Amino acid sequence: MVQKYKFLTEVELEFMTQLWELGQGTVRDLLDTLSPDRPLAYTSGATIMRILEQKEFVTSTKVGKTFIYHPVLTKDAYQTRSIKNLSEKLFDNTPASLVARLVNDSDLSPEALDAIRTLIDKRLKDDNS
Repeated sequence: MVQKYKFLTEVELEFMTQLWELGQGTVRDLLDTLSPDRPLAYTSGATIMRILEQKEFVTSTKVGKTFIYHPVLTKDAYQTRSIKNLSEKLFDNTPASLVARLVNDSDLSPEALDAIRTLIDKRLKDDNS
């Protein structure tokens, strides 16, 4: 089924990031991992998880009275979807423009630039194999 909602809000992303890290968890597990700067009521956390389930980012299993949530989409898959969307909408579907903006405008260290060069070299080598 094609997902009606492809992207996460900021708070949904916070919850998904914690769920990806945990692998699975209850609302309480997720609330316990959030920053103390973000005090949320249990009911707010439960609402966020229900929304994530409606958006088909998570599934849940009921154990007693507790729901255990499991990510449907991997973090890597969500990152890929988000970058493709960014490239399409903001960079006229030209990934080179996105990378150029990152490389030219960011305060990247020589080590970070070397890491990017290594990734590109590896990709080119793999494509030519």
